[in-house]
Amino acid sequence: MTTQRATKEHRIRVGIDVGGTFTDAVAVDSATLELVGQVKVPTSHHHEDGVAYGIVTALDRLLKETGCAAEDVAFLAHGTTQATNALLEGDVATVGLLGIGTGPGAVPTRRLAGLAHLELTPGKRLPLHYAHIADPDDTAAVRTAVEQVRAQGAEVLVASEPFSVDMPEGEEAVLAVAADSGLPLTAAHRITSLYGLRKRTRTAVVNAAILPKMLATADLVDSSIAAAGVTAPLMVMRCDGGVMSLDEMRRRPLLTVLSGPAAGVAGALMRERVSEGVFLETGGTSTDISVIRRGKVAVRHATILGKPSYLSALDVRTVGVGGGSMVRVDAGKVTAAGPRSAHIAGLPYACYATPDELADAKLITVSPLHGDPADYAVLDTPGGRYAVTMTCAANALGRVPEGDFAACDPTSARLALQPLADALGTDVAGAAAQVLDAGVAEVRKTVDAMIGDYRLDTDATVLIGGGGGAAAVTPHLAAVTGLTGRIAANAEVISPIGVALALVREQIERIIPGATQEQILGVRNEAEAAVVHQGASPAAVEVEVTVDPQTNTVRAIATGATELRTQDRAHRTDDAERLAAAAASLKAPQSAVEILAATPAHTVYGTERRRRFRKPLHPVRVLDTDGVVRLHATDAKVATTTVSQAPELLSRLVAQSTSYGDGGVRAPALRLLLGSRIADLSGVLEAEPLLALARSELRSRAADEPVVAVVEVRA
Repeated sequence: MTTQRATKEHRIRVGIDVGGTFTDAVAVDSATLELVGQVKVPTSHHHEDGVAYGIVTALDRLLKETGCAAEDVAFLAHGTTQATNALLEGDVATVGLLGIGTGPGAVPTRRLAGLAHLELTPGKRLPLHYAHIADPDDTAAVRTAVEQVRAQGAEVLVASEPFSVDMPEGEEAVLAVAADSGLPLTAAHRITSLYGLRKRTRTAVVNAAILPKMLATADLVDSSIAAAGVTAPLMVMRCDGGVMSLDEMRRRPLLTVLSGPAAGVAGALMRERVSEGVFLETGGTSTDISVIRRGKVAVRHATILGKPSYLSALDVRTVGVGGGSMVRVDAGKVTAAGPRSAHIAGLPYACYATPDELADAKLITVSPLHGDPADYAVLDTPGGRYAVTMTCAANALGRVPEGDFAACDPTSARLALQPLADALGTDVAGAAAQVLDAGVAEVRKTVDAMIGDYRLDTDATVLIGGGGGAAAVTPHLAAVTGLTGRIAANAEVISPIGVALALVREQIERIIPGATQEQILGVRNEAEAAVVHQGASPAAVEVEVTVDPQTNTVRAIATGATELRTQDRAHRTDDAERLAAAAASLKAPQSAVEILAATPAHTVYGTERRRRFRKPLHPVRVLDTDGVVRLHATDAKVATTTVSQAPELLSRLVAQSTSYGDGGVRAPALRLLLGSRIADLSGVLEAEPLLALARSELRSRAADEPVVAVVEVRA
């Protein structure tokens, strides 16, 4: 537990991460973003109030330890694995699916009854009963259908009709009548606005299956927090790295599924201020790997219960290598690390034993659990057996920083590796390197794939390690790849820190063939209004719009803080420090880097990179006042103007930078520096909608306010 008094002029942001075993809570100073307190309590699965009891217990202890009062809490959010666990364990409510349709339209709807075959766990299927409604305006028929599924045990209702995305009246009419049942209910079009009857309904049905349990927990947490005297809005972690209001969670609890890894990457994004990088959250058994690209987390539609869904979740890939991964040896060589971990095998880490306990240790190989290969290395000592792990090797090789959560007595680390070194015919450093090479090789395959998939700029990519086992993987991975790497501050609590610092987020998706400027702006404004409705400060909202011409999908992602954040001026960097940071990111000498533009919140740096027989590149870096690279472009033009003159200048820049090729006409990637914000308009490929969005961003600004445009020609 760490405690540091927050100054009275600074309020705190509280993040609570509910895990399977422990509930971690942290307090972060809302101005400086410094960690001022952390506590850990057992997760209260079996209490009569469920996990809500553990959340309130953690909050109470946290306030006492930091000397803060309930009124000092400016923001409170929690992340929970409850929805994920409910699906994994098959602990869900019985769903009553009310299909709507007549004539030919009834055929695909009736097939939705087959969703009862969705497998939750081996041998256990989704409990679902189907009833059909030909005419949604036939009140008697609707009531009969509701009573039919209710008599079969339905605890929650879902209405679904073909084309309800465009014509939701039928689903809404059914819900209006079904409201008399007193059961929780929803409609497919309320969960997602994307086409595809079966996938849309499947997403809504899974959402409904966890709805009653999540509603009960939400009510308990809400009332308990209110009773504790906290008046700050209570938010819940989403699976895409943002938070949502409790009311929104009550409507779409499915958004909390897979939110566990999202909390950690949110911490890396917000506290470590990463704009381009790979986040590796390493526990004892595995490493979750995710991507931050151009200041945003990478998300994709998730697979749930083995089927594709319309749930946008963090793209996280898991490798079975962690801090506790045991070493495997065969024929005098280290062949692998893991997948079995010391935790699962029930063995202590050798490096945390005392030197006396490791005296006379002998290396033997065992099968940790029944059915495992018998090639896992352990130390057999007079006092018991110890596992040789990735953490042992990292400590022995000096990869673990002093004071790190995973640090141990260096003498013990060397003693833990000596028997292995003897067996391998090398020294301790050589043995430790072999162990880390074997474990990190598996992680590197996934990291390389994700860097390629998301086309990360390797000149700017940073590896950030989080989790208690971070030191076992990230430093060595950085060493062997040549990428910049570091362990996040307070890595062992990066997940609750991420919960505390996460932004309110909403994603609106519409399929609009040939979308007009007005339709694109409508989707954008809907996303902005949604986060403001959930408590985001209007002046702090940023909206990213993407138009995919291949799928006709218009997507708007809005993010915003619940209060306007102001960082402590003492933490700001000076001109020399920012120049040094920009030069390091550009991999150029400081003498070759120049300031291209500036606003009160950002400075734009650039250089020229000459190439034989080809045009030179003009890479650009945008740094904030903390010296953090917030935007980087491989080859860009930079122009400074004012709000009143920007429309004319942007029209000219877009026309000059539009590319023409086999893939069609593509407008440039445009980003605007406005006040404290970076407006990212790079997801729009056509000039007219792009310029319309730019005008929308400028609309509420003063005419003489400076604007910086960063323009990249698309390949």
